[in-house]
Formats: sequence, structure tokens, C-alpha cells
Amino acid sequence: MNPAWSVVLLTTLIGAGQGLYLALFAAQAPAPLMRIGIVLSLALLAAGLAASFFHLGRPERAWRSAAKWRTSWLSREVIALPLFMALAAAYGWTQDPAVGWAGVAACLALFVCTGMIYACLPFLQEWRTPLTVVNFILLGCASGLTLAAALAAWLHPELARASAIAALVVGALAYLGRLASLARNARLRPKSTLATAIGVKHPKITQIAQGAMGGSFNTREFFHGRPREVVRAARWTCLALVFPVPALLLLAGQPLVAFLAQYVGLLAERWYFFAEAKHPQNLYYQAIA
Repeated sequence: MNPAWSVVLLTTLIGAGQGLYLALFAAQAPAPLMRIGIVLSLALLAAGLAASFFHLGRPERAWRSAAKWRTSWLSREVIALPLFMALAAAYGWTQDPAVGWAGVAACLALFVCTGMIYACLPFLQEWRTPLTVVNFILLGCASGLTLAAALAAWLHPELARASAIAALVVGALAYLGRLASLARNARLRPKSTLATAIGVKHPKITQIAQGAMGGSFNTREFFHGRPREVVRAARWTCLALVFPVPALLLLAGQPLVAFLAQYVGLLAERWYFFAEAKHPQNLYYQAIA
């Protein structure tokens, strides 16, 4: 698939915002830290929402994306995101535990909706696994906890150590979850063949042309078009920066630098997540004479 940077930014930014909210709520942070943290969480969510508009062909019709909530995980995400933002803002203002728990429920629902947008697609084997949803949740929580550790070190040092330990534990779980998905995807074999792609039952088919003189929607949207070296570099950047480097920085007492490094790793991870998925149509359109 062709990674859209608007979606890469959307999913990583709102994931960090969700994780930060959960970290602050779980720690029952003092009011000054809580309010500043909630403002930062809302800023990340708003930035992700703004990035998503660049993925729309007709942004003025964005409101229609919520119309199919009965069947569409995307529509459910469109509803869950502003609902969570409203509850997070209300909790930051009131500090009411009932509102806080409602925000937790909306936050988890948003994680599930975002992950299921991809996990529900049967023709993309790399995404069709519960690990997709699990990794969205764990990676978002890991980045949010790392950011919470940085905020605590600045505003409430008494919580800094506990926040850093939590970030290390959840970061390790997120890393193991992503390694598991990479190992699973490496064992996948395509269910389609060139014969099924063109509907011709013949034991030996050789493609000598793409079927078009130039590029098209199919060649642009369903394949990233980058050299193998770029894809490999994204994978190794993800493997280095999602957890190992941030863990060392947390242990060294540099939580803010750890978060910045980890976020770069998450950008690489999410780009690779999209680039790794092999759309069946590429059996036909990706081959060029």
C-alpha cells in the first residue's frame, strides 16, 4: 500500500494523545500536571485531526464520514474521536472521576475503531490479525507514557520515576507485539496468483506488460513505489527507535528526548505498516514491462 502521511500523522499523534490521557488518569496526577497534560493531549489529538483533512478529496464533506456508523469502523472512529476529546476536556476541567472513566472508555473505543479500520480488511493479510488492534493500543500507550514521564520530570518530579518505569514496561510489551506481527507477516504467502488476478485458469502465465502506458490510480494508491532500501531503512528505524533507544534515554534520565526519538520511530513504524501491506491488485498493476 502507499502510505499517506496524513494518515501516518493522524494515527501516531492521536495515539500519543490517547496514551497520555490514560497515563495521567491512571497515575491520578495532581491538578496542575493533570490540566497541562490534558491540554497537551488535546493538542496532539487536534493536530492529528487536522492532518486527516489532507487525506480528504472534499474536506467540506467530512461530516458525511460519520453517516455509516452501523457498518463502518471509519465512521465509528469519526464519532469516537471528538467524543473522547470532549470527555478529556471535561475531565481536565472538572476532575470528576465519573467523567474520567467515561473518557477512558471513549479512549479505548477510539483505539479499537482506529485499529479495526485496517484489521477488518480480509484481502490485506498483513493487517487481518488481532495484533493490529493490540499494537495500535500498546504503541499509543507507550508513547503517551513516555511523554507523561517527561511532563512529570518537569512539573512533578515525585512521579517521574514511576512514569518512566511504566513507560519502559508498556514500551517493552509494545515492542514485543510489533515483533510478533513482523514475524507473522514474514510467514504469509499470497492467496491470489497472477492467474486468479486476471481470471485465466492456466498453469503457466507470464506477464510482459502492465496493461497501461502510464500511471493510474491503481499504480499510485496501492503501492508505495519506493526502493527496497527505503523500506528496509524504515523497518530498521522502527526497530531501533520504537523502544531500544527510548529505553536507554529513559534510563539515562532524558524522558523528553526519549519521547522525541520514540515518535520518530513511530512515524517509521506506521509508514512501514502501510508499505508492508501487499494489495492483491499489485499482482497485475505492479508489473511493468
